[in-house]
Amino acid sequence: MAVDAVLFSIDKKKLRVLLIKIKQGQYEDKWCVPGGLILAEETLEEAVKRILFQKTNVSGVYLEQLYTFGDLGRDSRSRAISVAYFALLNKPEGYNIGTTPYYADIEWKNVAELPELAFDHKKIIETAHQRLKAKIGYSNIVYSLLPTDFSLTQMQNVYEIILGEKLDKRNFRKKILGIELVEKSNKILSGQAYRPAQLYHFTQRRLTLF
Repeated sequence: MAVDAVLFSIDKKKLRVLLIKIKQGQYEDKWCVPGGLILAEETLEEAVKRILFQKTNVSGVYLEQLYTFGDLGRDSRSRAISVAYFALLNKPEGYNIGTTPYYADIEWKNVAELPELAFDHKKIIETAHQRLKAKIGYSNIVYSLLPTDFSLTQMQNVYEIILGEKLDKRNFRKKILGIELVEKSNKILSGQAYRPAQLYHFTQRRLTLF
């Protein structure tokens, strides 16, 4: 029994996922999401937090259980069942990303341009992306991908990157302000080529449904 972690972030206007490269064996030179076996004394959440830290040096991020993957043949080496999680990280440049000597490399990859993946990890990433797309429609989950204070334009950009489509500016702002998801902060965004923008913050920086 294993856990896998799909770690998303937004960088350079792209939705990215953190992948590690297998160094040797049957899946040599293929990429995968961080994962590993659950220890006998661990809960699922304890296991995914441990493995994510050991294999990426990332901790303290939003985590949510996604789905259990157990198709026959998903790992040609042996029967394997994995409970997948997805995680969200703001400002990836603020983390000292690294992996163990067991792996050849670790990199952020564009979700829209995935390399060749081991196991069924393409399916796991796609499932996580679909969950994230759905969840931004009824929760404040994007707080994990934004700084404490942000403009509504910055917030809309995050939605558009996740959804892969442009949104109407007027309708977006009307909806966001109408459900009282955010409130004005006492700061403005200045020093840009355009006029200063009002900054906002989430009324709650924990998962809230609406």
